[in-house]
Order: sequence, then structure tokens, then C-alpha cells
Amino acid sequence: MPKISHKGQSMPESPIRKLVPFAEAAEARGISIHQLNIGQPDIKTPQAALNAVKDADIEVLSYSHSAGFLSYREKLAAYYGKQGIDITASDIIISTGGSEALMFAMGSVTDPGDEVIIPEPFYANYNGFATASGVTVKPVISSFESGFALPPISEFEKQITAKTKAIVICNPGNPTGYLYSQEELDQLSELVKKHDLFLIADEVYREFAYDGLQHRSVLNQRSIDEHTIMIDSVSKRFSMCGARIGCIVSRNKNLMATAMKFAQARLSPPTLAQIASEAALDTPQSYFDEVISEYVDRRNTLVEGLEAIPGVRVAKPKGAFYCIVELPVKNADDFARWLLESFEHNKKTIMVAPAAGFYSTEGEGINQVRIAYVLKKEDLIEAVSLLKEALQQYKD
Repeated sequence: MPKISHKGQSMPESPIRKLVPFAEAAEARGISIHQLNIGQPDIKTPQAALNAVKDADIEVLSYSHSAGFLSYREKLAAYYGKQGIDITASDIIISTGGSEALMFAMGSVTDPGDEVIIPEPFYANYNGFATASGVTVKPVISSFESGFALPPISEFEKQITAKTKAIVICNPGNPTGYLYSQEELDQLSELVKKHDLFLIADEVYREFAYDGLQHRSVLNQRSIDEHTIMIDSVSKRFSMCGARIGCIVSRNKNLMATAMKFAQARLSPPTLAQIASEAALDTPQSYFDEVISEYVDRRNTLVEGLEAIPGVRVAKPKGAFYCIVELPVKNADDFARWLLESFEHNKKTIMVAPAAGFYSTEGEGINQVRIAYVLKKEDLIEAVSLLKEALQQYKD
């Protein structure tokens, strides 16, 4: 029988999606599930984006340029310009979601056997992207007690070897909701300059910054223009996860020329989704003001509810719409599965993402879960109540 590749066997399961079969079985039994496991916003997609596709006068659904529509890239450059990021359309390649942009970045800066350093916990698919590229993730653990702030630079230094090619961060963070400060970005800038590394920043949650805090982009660290790569996406910003449109942005011309070869190999990003994404850039600021206000309300509701449950700890997020929650259980994987297989209260249960899958270090996050507060406030209140009831019933 033909053998599956070692790479294929090494590809990690998604901690976010691996419990789906158990959820489907629960729903088949008539159980209603509050899905706190996945970052799928329930916010309405801007109507302008949907109308642009509906009203498109297209006779042939053709390829676009491999870098994406020029008109879209120019409009994106103007959008970033309003946020103080000075770039041009030539600094942008449109990708099929932020995931493909990360793969372009990984493929452009690493060879098989190379290493990237990532503060953990981190977006679980970084492990998958690294595995697919033959790259080793060298984790640097951030602490629950600090709210998952940037670990000391000395811990990064310990991980740097001749094989290290990049540091990857997510800002604001998934799964932590942590928002990096200017001081922390300055520290990282000095580090990548000192060791001649790339700094890859996943900034897909840039709009979601709370409590008067401001998101700061790596592209504003002008002393390291040749080192910085920014990853972005329309998925969360415009509640357009299904569009699968993202981008890779860098002022490093050699890097972008290399990424372009990967873009050409996959031909082009989807045409209809680019039409929607370009139109979405006309969304007024009032849309974001309302969305941010809603998420702050949801965050506060969730955190206050969780903190009232005995034995539960939560790291209050500063951005995005996730938080890491420490539970009074030995193994959150087992608990998350039990919630779907064995627990129900008034024919309802919840679905969470075990946090161990967001770490690269074995044994870390074993009693933690990631919760996405993408549900309406009343649903979050009920979900917290269900969690409290479940913890009272659960036996390790």
C-alpha cells in the first residue's frame, strides 16, 4: 500500500475544528450548542460588499493578476495610509485568506530545516504552516499572569541559532487577545536588526483594540523596513471569513518578488471575493465604532461571568475577540469532548477550543481553553451559566 508522507503524518489537527464530529453527533441528538470554539463573528457583513458581487456585470469569470486587482491594492494602500502606514500597491500581494499570505511568507524566508520563533500560545495553524514548510517552531512561553505580554527578549535570544530566520507575532493576539505596546515592538525591532531576522506580524485583528488602546503596526517600525512582513485579512474586519481574501505586505522588494512567485504558482486570488473586499473598504467608520462597542460589551460580560465561577481564571484581553481561560480540570481536551458527548442542561451545551493546541511546548495549556466571544450578549450569559453547571457535574 502506498505510504503517506512523514510531513502529512506530522500535520497537527486543528484544536478548533477537531471536535466538530462530536458537535455534529450532539446536534443529531437534539442538543443546542453555543459555539465558543471558533472565531466566526455573527456581525453582519457590510451590505456594500454583498451588493458589489450581486451587481457585478461579468460575462467571463476570469483570472485576476496574480498579485490581485490593481484597483483593490491601490485602495488598500490608501486604507493603510489613513492609519499612518505609508505603502504603495506594489508593496501588496492579495492572497487567498491570511492563511495563504502566511504560507507565502513562510515559503519566502525559510528553507526546510530552518526555524522560526513564536511567542506561545499562538494561532494553532502556525504549527501547520511550519510543518507544511518543513520548518521547526521554537516557542517562547508568555505567561498567563502577565496577560500574555511579550516574553523577555533574553528568552528569544536563547532560542536564536544559525537556522533562525524569523520571529512571528500575532497582534492583537489569537488566542490571547493581547495587544503589543510600542515598547514591546521597539524591543523586537532591535532584536531582528541585531540578528538579521524577519519579523512577521499577523495583524488581522488590527481594528479590534479596546480600552482606549491603539494598535501599532510593524510597518510603522521604519528602522526595520527590510525586515518586516505584515499579514492581513478581511475575514474578521468585515465579518467576511468566507471570502478568503487576505494579503502580504512588505517594503522589502526582494521578499515581495519572491512571494510573487508563490502567488503565480497558485495563479490568482478569487475574483468575486476581491470585488466584495474592494467594495468593503468603503465601509464607514460608524460600522467599526458599533462593532468595537459591541465586542467590548461582550468581552466584559464574558470576563465578569467567568471570574464569578469558582476555580476559573481568565486573562482579560485587550484586543481581538478571544481569551484564554484556565479551568479547574486536569485535562481541558477531555473536558471539551465531555461537554459534547455527555453533558447537557435543558438540551443545551457549549463548545470550546482546548488551548493545548495553541502551544508548541508539550504539556502547556493542558487545563486551559480558548473562548471566542463572537456570540450575542444573552448567548454569552447563557454559555457561562452552562459552563458553571458543567464544572459542577464534571469529574476528572
